[in-house]
Amino acid sequence: MVKHQPLQVYEKQVFVSFVTGIYGCRWKRYQRSQDDSSRWECTWFIILCSSFLLLLFWAYFWSVAQNDFNEFNLSVYNRSGVWKDETIPLLASTTVGFSYITFLLILALFHISLGQQLNLYWVHKIGVLATLLTTISGVITVDDIWRDEWDILFVSLQATAPFLHIGALATVTAVSWLVAGYVIRRERSNFQIMVLLVYALVLVALYLAPLTFNCPCVMDRHSLKPRPDIIGRRGAPMLAPEHTLVSFNRALQHGASSLEADVTISVDGVPFLMRDRTLRRTTDVSKIFPARQLDDASLFNWTEIRSLNAGQWFLESDPYWTVETLTARERSRIGNQTVCSLTEMLRLASRANVSALLNIRKPLPEHPRSRNWFMDTLWAVQKSGISQKRVRTVTWTPDTDRGRVRGLQQAANEKLSLEEIRQRGITSLTLHYSKASHGDIQEYLANNVSVTVYPVNEPWLYSILWCSGVPSVSSDAPQVLRKVPYPIWLMSQNAYNFIWISSDLLSLIIVIGIFCFQNYHMIRWRMSGMQNYNPEQIMLSAVSHRTSRDVNIMKEKLILSELNNGLSSTEELSLYPENGYARYSHGGPSR
Repeated sequence: MVKHQPLQVYEKQVFVSFVTGIYGCRWKRYQRSQDDSSRWECTWFIILCSSFLLLLFWAYFWSVAQNDFNEFNLSVYNRSGVWKDETIPLLASTTVGFSYITFLLILALFHISLGQQLNLYWVHKIGVLATLLTTISGVITVDDIWRDEWDILFVSLQATAPFLHIGALATVTAVSWLVAGYVIRRERSNFQIMVLLVYALVLVALYLAPLTFNCPCVMDRHSLKPRPDIIGRRGAPMLAPEHTLVSFNRALQHGASSLEADVTISVDGVPFLMRDRTLRRTTDVSKIFPARQLDDASLFNWTEIRSLNAGQWFLESDPYWTVETLTARERSRIGNQTVCSLTEMLRLASRANVSALLNIRKPLPEHPRSRNWFMDTLWAVQKSGISQKRVRTVTWTPDTDRGRVRGLQQAANEKLSLEEIRQRGITSLTLHYSKASHGDIQEYLANNVSVTVYPVNEPWLYSILWCSGVPSVSSDAPQVLRKVPYPIWLMSQNAYNFIWISSDLLSLIIVIGIFCFQNYHMIRWRMSGMQNYNPEQIMLSAVSHRTSRDVNIMKEKLILSELNNGLSSTEELSLYPENGYARYSHGGPSR
């Protein structure tokens, strides 16, 4: 009886099987290959990288756009007529898509580092295309309905640029291992030189990128201005229905130093608080006056407006996912809220000894009070008993009306030159955060023009405006900003320069070390005479060159067949590791 010994013992490669199995459904050893990837698979790798970069941009956009989620939902409502939180499905799909693409990209990079041929499974190809097309459609949709929001990307870089720089530096430094392996371990070609040149240019650009950063929080901590005052924009609309007395009370409880409201004039001359053009979203007008639910809010009289419920919609729709935090007593109080008049809000501000910021919407030309709306507003201010010095008015148009409202502080909600500010008699500006640059803020404050920035709902935005010296911000979330006792991060210029230069030097040392390490091992490999040897590429009776995948299939099938059935005593298979060939010999192994 002839005892046969295994011709070759395979070392288990669990990790390689895991990587190639999930990425390309190549779980068996003979299915894998170390040949160069085809152009088609390289194209799919480029598509995968492009999808990752696009999703990285998309995920970053939504992470900083949380500051304006309320504005986004309002934009969708104005188009669809249905109020719901549209950000939840967007965030969920973005998280799933980004995680999926990132996982595939990591597997692809492992393929490259392990020398395995790229072969993306067809199911993943469909998934990558679906994710890419969905993201592109999302970008187009946002550009259509929310185009101004792209500005937040540039504003956010004032807070995130130093950290993004370190993250990008670490990523590009790690990629040097793959670049070095590709450039050093292959025959020289023009494409390799181009890859090396592009990598070097990207690295140099990253090293010098901090020269372009403009971060207000890179400053001497002794130069930090006092904490900006927080204005309750429509009260605290995340905790209670906007423009109701409960909402304004909640804002005051969370440290608001001023209250902001949108004022509309009723058909009988009563100023009341309403943000939307109609009453549909924040009242039950569709039940009480179904035939008039699309009418302009200013075309209702005060008796009709007062009969509407302005709190039940908040409990039913739960627009900010905060209803569960309310007690039974708070829910009962909210459910009984009515539309708030300007006089009621100003009386509350007077009792709390805080100021008020009014955004007044001028009635339509056909409105009965179109010529007397400013007198109606002044009468409400006087009736409330609040000091006129504590009331700031915005959007009094045209400018000829400003002279009629003597005694009130007047503000503008647009960016103006200092000369225009003096000519119009404006004492303060209320600017969107995208329009308030650090230089403009400093110029206005130096000329005694107060600046209020809106909407500020996230701590990172509040922090950079604090470092910029803004005296006050208008917020939908005073309960969030109240928990920010100090800017999120603050460092001196010298400290940041040290971190920047140290990071660059460390990265450069690591990159040079990786290239030297790869080159050293390549020299040792060549000097050992193994440049043509690859234990995975054993040729079975090779007369002509075969791909390593064909060889692996033939080799493994033959070995399994012989182990199961046995060889005759006169036939054995011998291996020649010195030249990488395996041959049959009769009558014993041939050497």
